[in-house]
Amino acid sequence: MKPRIILALSFVCLLIGFTAFKMDDDPFSQLLQKFEDYTSKYPQEKVHLHLDKPYYAIGDDIWFKAYVVNTKTSEPSNISKILYVELINEKDSLKKMVKLPIMGGITWGDFKLTDSLGEGNYRIRAYTNYMRNFGTEFFFDKTIKIGNSWANKVFTKTTYNFTKENNTDKVTATVHFEDKNGVAYSENDVSYDVQLDYRSVAKGKAKTSQTGDAVISFTNNQSFQNKSGKIVATITLDNKQKVIKSIPITSTSNDVDVQFMPEGGSLIEELPQKVAIKAVNSNGRGEDVEGMIVDEMGNEVTNFATSYLGMGNFVFNSQAGKSYSAKIKFKDGSQKTIKLPASVKSGYTISVNSLDTGKVVLKIMSSADLVNGEELKVVAQHGGNVYYVSKAKMDKQVLLANIPKKNLPAGIVQFTLFSGSNQPIAERLIFVNKKSDLIDLSLNSSQVATTKRGKASFAFDAANNGQPVLGSFSVAVTNASKVAPDEDNESNILTSLLLTSDLTGYVEKPNHYFLKDDLQTQKELDNLMLTQGWRRFIWKNIINNVGPNITYQPEQSITISGTITKGNKPVPGGKVMLMATKGTMYILDTVTNAEGKFVFDNLSFGDSTKFVVQARTKTERKFVDINLDIVPGQIVTKNKNGADIDINVNNTLMKYIKESDNYFNEMTRLGLLERTIKLEEVTITEKKNPAKNSSNLNGAGRADYVMTADQLSTCVTLSQCLQGRLPGVIFRGNVPYLMRSQNTPVQIIVDGMQMEADFLDNVIPSDVETIELLKSIGNTAIYGSQGSGGVIIITTKRGDGGRSTNRYAPGIVTLNPKGFSVSREFYSPKYDSASSASRADLRTTIYWNPQVVADKDGKAKFEFYNADEPGNYRVVIEGIDAEGHLGRKVYTYDVK
Repeated sequence: MKPRIILALSFVCLLIGFTAFKMDDDPFSQLLQKFEDYTSKYPQEKVHLHLDKPYYAIGDDIWFKAYVVNTKTSEPSNISKILYVELINEKDSLKKMVKLPIMGGITWGDFKLTDSLGEGNYRIRAYTNYMRNFGTEFFFDKTIKIGNSWANKVFTKTTYNFTKENNTDKVTATVHFEDKNGVAYSENDVSYDVQLDYRSVAKGKAKTSQTGDAVISFTNNQSFQNKSGKIVATITLDNKQKVIKSIPITSTSNDVDVQFMPEGGSLIEELPQKVAIKAVNSNGRGEDVEGMIVDEMGNEVTNFATSYLGMGNFVFNSQAGKSYSAKIKFKDGSQKTIKLPASVKSGYTISVNSLDTGKVVLKIMSSADLVNGEELKVVAQHGGNVYYVSKAKMDKQVLLANIPKKNLPAGIVQFTLFSGSNQPIAERLIFVNKKSDLIDLSLNSSQVATTKRGKASFAFDAANNGQPVLGSFSVAVTNASKVAPDEDNESNILTSLLLTSDLTGYVEKPNHYFLKDDLQTQKELDNLMLTQGWRRFIWKNIINNVGPNITYQPEQSITISGTITKGNKPVPGGKVMLMATKGTMYILDTVTNAEGKFVFDNLSFGDSTKFVVQARTKTERKFVDINLDIVPGQIVTKNKNGADIDINVNNTLMKYIKESDNYFNEMTRLGLLERTIKLEEVTITEKKNPAKNSSNLNGAGRADYVMTADQLSTCVTLSQCLQGRLPGVIFRGNVPYLMRSQNTPVQIIVDGMQMEADFLDNVIPSDVETIELLKSIGNTAIYGSQGSGGVIIITTKRGDGGRSTNRYAPGIVTLNPKGFSVSREFYSPKYDSASSASRADLRTTIYWNPQVVADKDGKAKFEFYNADEPGNYRVVIEGIDAEGHLGRKVYTYDVK
């Protein structure tokens, strides 16, 4: 399957005052070639995750399908083949991660939300190794809500009130405590710790009122930087049990930041220009404002008002010698005056109108002194591909060009105006909403039953411009009466790959711009383009040959690589062996190159596989050092979508988590759900297991004899330590044998990996935590014929912070790299005439299928059975075809 990319170079000339541009050897042609080379050398990858639901409860499963596309290449072989998907909690701490193989630009997986997790605002973050070169800002990163009512005894609802006190932000939080049934916790002690940016700013104690409310006040003395954090509140219940609740703080004031952004970049005197407004409150969300522009004498010049999410625009003509300010009125009645950006006397600007359905109107304006001056150039590009280039001689102050939309791709297009010296002087983004670039999904729902447990059979035809397409689709079906969608705020394949992946910062309610295709929505989307930053390519970097620092290469497979040295010098032609055990052993070998480097690639293994790397010189000398190439893990940065954080997650999801409780309780009753049972505290006295980390198949510590680290501290080699100290074991050289079977050496197992018998002295005694001897038939039977001569199980120390490699001796290294996670299959019950299933079917996700394939004729089908609960069932289909076109379809039907 090919990624979504249109590789084209289209020079269109429908211009007034412009001339067609032809590629030749002039400096600007060389700049365009430099751009082509740059974007081909540093292509961009994008990731979208289709989640089965918008929010979850502890006990749910999160099902997802990932779509990975590349902005330049049309060959799937050039796209990364490995994807990392993470579940991150409110503390910006990684809770779960899966590593998935990408096949043809797609993959899928899941997370199980065990009850060891708490409720809160979590993030799903996805990226390839190659994407790490360009910063976490461009990862797929979505905030989701996860509620909990399984063993949750305390529910909170918090409101904040903001005031100013001596120019500092004072916050009063009222926290309401109640149980699952809405009964308030009255007269209970509460202790709290207020943290802003992980720094404690207030601690204290309070008591809940008769209505269950506790009032917590604090001030923020550094409001310019510390505006988010949490209240850690501990309530003591009547049975003396203490329950800790973490309550997000998303702001410490009600300030609104207002910015004015001239179209093209700069205000120029005596030119009528569009000026965009963006007003953002302290929570990071847009807030509508109104006001007027006045000159330095206080005379009103024009008025303005934002129309949606704090964004809007007005036309303004700055006069020479004057300065201007904006008087802004907020919704609470307060006012603020701020200065407009200063205008310049001389310059160029660019204006683009993309509201016409068939064309884009491009306008270039200049100050009067620049008429008949230098020749200008305009370039329109998308995803590193140039779609429009032209030259313009400014023989008058305003030049116009009409560009057919059919010549531009769907998504964000960047127009850049270049000076005569080929320097970028003005830019403008537009969004091209182009239906012809999307997949048309024609759904046949005639075979869909609307009864409980009825069979729903769907078929659809996938086509682009009337031609059938071969594609891969994912289907999620939920009971929307229980899982109410927030359509405006949805992240879907269109919002991710066409919009947000090409913008910096937070985009509020991205799907709002795709729900309607009317003029008002187009204007709102254009305001977003006027106010949101461009992110993919910076022309000045290309001109100056400043490329990104490529530290991480696209991963085509799992690899284990490194360098072999001896005396700090590389060992060329060295022999390297890779051994892995996962049920059975497999062995690979290779030789080092002239720099002493080796690589094992095209590896595929599960998440718990352990490896041993053994190296020798050409002459079989084993005293060499192995330095593995370890790629550091991706750090977890702050949530860029902090405005999506919900202060009262459980309260917001109360209806859903109560509904989910019925399902979880039914599954628990049937023994089909994993659930932690929390017991009352009991003191138990038991002998400590001396080998708790052991890989012993009989169970850790279940051995005929166990030695611990404190008994191994005086030896140089391990065989010396064990001589005469393991009952029933004799040594010949450094090879151990049981006295009863002196022809068969004892099997050596180190951290779960089987080693040759002479491997013993490769293990450094100080690295050993425990040694277990298995010699009785009851203990060796589980190892079969491999244990016929007895087994020695060596467990190395784990007190090193969980590092993934251990170096036993020169020439030997063990490692436990992250392997591929196994994706589970979604269980969807079948109710036919022969079915006698009597248990209640209370699922909220009715059906999930990450791989519905449209064949060469564009035809696809899927089927499932409705659950036991009536409601409005919502079917969401998303996918991509072999040419990279995107498709999405939403269909609802009622189950009675």
